[in-house]
Amino acid sequence: MEMRLNQRVQTAAAAVKAFKEILMMDKTDVVRDAAIQRFEFSFEACWKLANAFLAEKEGIENNSPKSVIRSCFEIGLLNEDQTHLALQMTDDRNLTVHTYNESLVENIFTRLNHYADLLAFWLSAVADRL
Repeated sequence: MEMRLNQRVQTAAAAVKAFKEILMMDKTDVVRDAAIQRFEFSFEACWKLANAFLAEKEGIENNSPKSVIRSCFEIGLLNEDQTHLALQMTDDRNLTVHTYNESLVENIFTRLNHYADLLAFWLSAVADRL
């Protein structure tokens, strides 16, 4: 099972790397939309990694990204500020997946650098405990 967690770490690391790379590009509508898509992929990879880690290493079962985030806070993977930001990130991810609204996308885009940093930290925190 440890091998499976290591594969999830690699998958999440690749997604977060690609996410950070696109955020360094000059902003156009295409770059913005691609950044939103990479945000969604990175978010999915990281919360699913954390969920698998919690189940396997901590014996904590969760069913949703928000419950995973709260459990990560409870075991010290995320601090209080990171947890609040992660919960906001989850809401934003839900909005980008289920709704397309130009002003909403622009608003979320302004937070993507913070989300990329948080996802990189979260990934590293999980990987460090393996």
